Amino acid sequence: MESLAEKIKELFIKKFKNTPSVYFSPGRINLIGEHIDYNDGFVMPCAINKGMYFAIAENGTDTINFYSRDYDEKYETPLNKIGADEGWKNYVLGVVDEFQKAGKEIKGFDCVFGANLPSGAGLSSSAALEGGLAFGLNEIFNLGYTRKELAFLCQRAEHGFPGVKCGIMDQYANMMGKEDHAIYLDCMSFEGVPIPLELGDYSIVLINSRVHHALASSAYNTRRNESETGLQIIRKNSNYKSYRDIKSAASLKKFEIEMGTYVFKRATFIVEEIQRTIMAAKLLKQKKIKAFGELMFQSHEGLSNLYKVSCAELDFLVKIAKSNPDVVGARMMGGGFGGCTINLVKNDGIAAFIENSVTEYKKEFQISAEPLRVTVSNGTMLLD
Repeated sequence: MESLAEKIKELFIKKFKNTPSVYFSPGRINLIGEHIDYNDGFVMPCAINKGMYFAIAENGTDTINFYSRDYDEKYETPLNKIGADEGWKNYVLGVVDEFQKAGKEIKGFDCVFGANLPSGAGLSSSAALEGGLAFGLNEIFNLGYTRKELAFLCQRAEHGFPGVKCGIMDQYANMMGKEDHAIYLDCMSFEGVPIPLELGDYSIVLINSRVHHALASSAYNTRRNESETGLQIIRKNSNYKSYRDIKSAASLKKFEIEMGTYVFKRATFIVEEIQRTIMAAKLLKQKKIKAFGELMFQSHEGLSNLYKVSCAELDFLVKIAKSNPDVVGARMMGGGFGGCTINLVKNDGIAAFIENSVTEYKKEFQISAEPLRVTVSNGTMLLD
C-alpha cells in the first residue's frame, strides 16, 4: 500500500512539475500536566507516529502556493502581501509572517500537505501544520534556526493570525520529540528532559470521542483569564511568585474569599496538577506504571470537577475505562470539551477494552468513537 508520504510527493509532482523535499511533522499526546503549560507548570508530552506530511520546493518566483490534500483547497499569495486569512491558511501564513518579521529572506515556494491525524481530536494538528512548514522552510532557505527556536517561532505564529494564545507544549513536543520517550518539560525555563517511556505490559490507547463542543475556544480563554486572576490575588497577598511555589492546595484556603468560587477551583486544580506531574515524572523513571496511572485518573477528576473543561462524553469514556481492571490510568487530554481520552491499558486486554468502550459509548451517545493506537516518535524530520 502506498504511504501517505508517497501520495503527498506524487501529488506535488503532478501539481507543480517539480521534485520536492518531503517532511513528517508529528502530532502529540500529553501523558499528564493538562492546562498548566500556561500556568508555569510541568507537562509530559510525546510526539506520535501520526501527523502531517509536507512536500515543499522553491519555485523561483515571488509567490507562495499551498495545497491542502485534506480540504482539497489551494491558496496562492505574493510574498509581499502576507496577511491574515481564515482556517488552515492562518497557520501556514503565520509561519511565513514570523520568518519575515525576523528579517529572514523567504523566496517563492510550493507546498502540498496532508495528515493522518484526526483534527479536533486534541492531538495538536495545528502545531504539526506550523512545525512541518517551519522546519521545511528553515532547511530549504538555510535560515539557521535550532529546533527549539522553531518551536517558539511556531508558538508566535499561532498567537498571531489564528489568535490562539497557546502555551509552548505542543510546538515543543512537535520539534523536540524523541522516539520512545516522554518529554518532561518545565514551562518556566523551557528546558525539556526526555524520560524513557518503558510501560512494560501496558500500552497507550486513545479513544476519540468524535465530539467537539463549541465552548472549547471561548472557555480556553476564560480559563486563562481565571488562572491569571488567581495568581494576581496570590501574589498580592503572599510571597508566592507562581503556582508552582505552592506545594499543597490547602495553602490556597486563605485566598478563597477574595478569589470567589470559580477562580478558587481553577487555582486548586492548577496547584494539584503541577504537583501530580512532578510526582508522575519520578514514577515514570522508577517504572511504577500503576501508580503513574492513578495520577492520570486524579488528573481527570480535577479537569472535570475543578477546572471544568471536560464534557459528558469524555467523563463517560473515563468512567468506562476506570471500571475495567486492565486499565490502570485514563483521562481526557488536550483543551477539553471533546477530543480524546488517553488510556494506559494492559496489552492483552486492549482489544476487549476498545470493543467495550466503542459499544457502550455508541449506546449512550449514538456516536461511533474512534480508537487510535499510537507509538511515540521523534520530532519533525526530513524524510526524502
